[in-house]
Amino acid sequence: MDALDAAILGVIQGLTEFLPVSSSGHLELGKAILGDLSVPEESLLFTVILHFATALSTLVVFRKDVWEILSGLLQFKWNEETQFSLKIIISMIPAAVIGVLFESELESLFSGNIIFVGFMLLITALLLWLADKAKNTGKSVSYSNAFVIGVSQAIAMLPGISRSGATISTSVLLGNDKTKAARFSFLMVVPLIFGKIAKDLLSGELLHSNVGFAPLAIGFVAAFLAGLAACTWMIALVKRSKLSWFAIYCFVVGLIAIIFAYAQ
Repeated sequence: MDALDAAILGVIQGLTEFLPVSSSGHLELGKAILGDLSVPEESLLFTVILHFATALSTLVVFRKDVWEILSGLLQFKWNEETQFSLKIIISMIPAAVIGVLFESELESLFSGNIIFVGFMLLITALLLWLADKAKNTGKSVSYSNAFVIGVSQAIAMLPGISRSGATISTSVLLGNDKTKAARFSFLMVVPLIFGKIAKDLLSGELLHSNVGFAPLAIGFVAAFLAGLAACTWMIALVKRSKLSWFAIYCFVVGLIAIIFAYAQ
């Protein structure tokens, strides 16, 4: 992998991790269009590095929130920060269970099934359109909401379903404040990303990387910077009810994917 490939993949990961367009879906489409030649699937380490970069960018954007949460937890009291942390844990349960029990089944879906990706993108478009029409409120995420949003996150493990799009849309449709919905959506995925990184490290698979230090560093920086921009931009878009833009985009790309698959 050269430096340009690493930079491009880093930017794509950083943008699609936060923008509601499905990073996994776009990866599958890219693999199909490029004939699987330009995507370095041989390097799990590179993928892990990119996900670490986007998780780090989330922590930077929400650094004040993270600091308040950690400070509140260290007080060892039943305060707002402890309750928020518990909601994050509840939201992680569905994706963690599905990821452990159905890992091989999920991996089988990432095999160039473009028709499936296309239809999932249409579902993402519908969710975004519905959420964009919902009225803004001042309501915070409840415990039951956290579990339902977690179910959406688990469903978003399917290629073509946007994780941020599904979780934010579900939260908003449940009547939660749009800004708070985006905040919860981005923070809830951080523990899962670090958990996945820890799992991959413990498995020893990362030791078999054939990617040099320079591409890894370039990919990390590109994903981190793109993640910072996308995360900040996405919060502003959700607050201003601009999700319909992405609904249109996902709808168009979904249709193109389906037509492309049938035309082959």
